[in-house]
Amino acid sequence: MKICIYGAGSIGCYLGGRLAAAGANVDFIVRPKIQQQLQQYGLIVSDYLGEKNIVPASKLQLSTDPNIAAQADIIFVCVKSAATEQAAHELKEILKKNTIIISFQNGLSNVGILKQVLSEHTILEGMVPFNVAALGNGVFHQGTEGALHVKKHVGLNELVAAFHNAQLELKLEKDMQAIQWAKLLLNLNNSINALSQLPLKQQLSIRAYRQCLAMAQIEALSLLKIAKIQPAQLTAIPAHLVPYVLKLPNSIFTLLSKKMLAIDPLARSSMADDLMAGRATETDWINGEVVRLATQLNLKAPINQKLIELIKQAEIKPKAWSAEILKNQLEMVAGS
Repeated sequence: MKICIYGAGSIGCYLGGRLAAAGANVDFIVRPKIQQQLQQYGLIVSDYLGEKNIVPASKLQLSTDPNIAAQADIIFVCVKSAATEQAAHELKEILKKNTIIISFQNGLSNVGILKQVLSEHTILEGMVPFNVAALGNGVFHQGTEGALHVKKHVGLNELVAAFHNAQLELKLEKDMQAIQWAKLLLNLNNSINALSQLPLKQQLSIRAYRQCLAMAQIEALSLLKIAKIQPAQLTAIPAHLVPYVLKLPNSIFTLLSKKMLAIDPLARSSMADDLMAGRATETDWINGEVVRLATQLNLKAPINQKLIELIKQAEIKPKAWSAEILKNQLEMVAGS
């Protein structure tokens, strides 16, 4: 089985690196900057439990040429959401018909875009639950826990075995919509973390920031209830109870949420990384999914809409928002 990582950024390099270190046949389609880094340092993948694997540069199959994907049996699409349509058109020109494509991307819209362009191919939803930080010099670090999820398909037995060999759990699911919405509810913290300019663990230790996240989640959950969508339970706490736990005083929250706080002290959200690097964020595919659901229901999502606006402003001019000021901003739009 040949696996191709199409868009080897933080997630792509981490998943591909774990698989390659365990002996899987993995091609990486990378940007020239990442190619240069990996050719110099190799690929080092580590996690918050102390696991560390090194794939020497001589063992890495790296290319900037998308045509390499034509050789793959399974492709992981890991590009940023804004680049999904372009990636789909590139793949359409080169793929063989029996290739399985898995979208390991944020949000819920990417698979629909891929299916629209690649109508003759098998496109499956995937979900990465954990945070991966690019630490430089070829190091990609998993900062939080969780099992990978992919839409159930008969052609994935060998892939499940490959992930098992790499000591990564991969679960096959019938209902990926429930899984994706559950992940998105957690990802609503990405914008808040980015606006705080703090590491995740520090940000989540501050009650007012958690209250901001709770407001965004409650808004999303109310829309999901109207749409009759039941998010899956990805954490020890059911999705509909998470906002109420987030709002608890620090002492009680810390006792109830040890797993939620089992985060590397330096880990940040991918959106925070994008802002720090001067890149466009994926807020339109995270908070934007809530706004789109509201529009479909002829309703509004003012809290998530406000977070989008603040992130868009931060893309132009970065600004650290204190917890209380950000909370006041969200409360103002919630009550308007």
